[in-house]
Amino acid sequence: MRPATRAAIYRRLRAANPHPTTELLYRTPFELLVAVMLSAHTTDRSVNAATRNLFPVANTPAAIAALGVEGVKPYIRSVGLYNTKAANLVALARQIVERHGGEVPSDRASLEALPGVGRKTASIILNIVFGQPEIAVDTHIFRVANRTGLAPGKTPRAVEEALIAGTPPEFRKDAHHWLILHGRYVCTARAPKCPSCIIRDLCEYPHKTKPPPAKRGGVSAAIRRTAARRRRNAAQHSRRARKD
Repeated sequence: MRPATRAAIYRRLRAANPHPTTELLYRTPFELLVAVMLSAHTTDRSVNAATRNLFPVANTPAAIAALGVEGVKPYIRSVGLYNTKAANLVALARQIVERHGGEVPSDRASLEALPGVGRKTASIILNIVFGQPEIAVDTHIFRVANRTGLAPGKTPRAVEEALIAGTPPEFRKDAHHWLILHGRYVCTARAPKCPSCIIRDLCEYPHKTKPPPAKRGGVSAAIRRTAARRRRNAAQHSRRARKD
């Protein structure tokens, strides 16, 4: 894909959503870290449902650590892999208290050293909390980048590197949000909404979804219905005439 086309894609996404943000609910950096960690293999809706119950009870590293694994589990039971995530969450909270004074660390190495935190989660925290132009690649972004030709790659890391290299600096901070929302609601895994996509003419995907057949309507359809009705009436009149 040509650089000018990439820039045009981002301009349209920005015009449609000038101030994109995550759909996870949070108020503090630690709450966001918890929500992002819980979101692996789980919808944002499920995570938000869990944290609405968890955060009023425990929303700091010290409070989560004090709650303990068994104490955390009932609040996140609706989240996939909740047993593993509960253990990671408590271990993460304890490590933040012991090694970082209760504050979410601001560098990648320290973030990725936390239990349950991988590169994607670290990138999201660095982007949203600390304003760094990182582009975390999840399944939605991986699909959009490859399908559109924006940043093809065989692995999430390859796609991430291609996005960082090919995204103009003015768009890099918000690229993650634009692409994930586009993948979640428009460029879906099954039956992408190509007919209504704002970048369909810039997208290089060769198998775009076609618009549904237009329904017959308007004056022409009304004329056809009237003609058909007249033919039926004429046929019925002819049959009655023959009987008479």
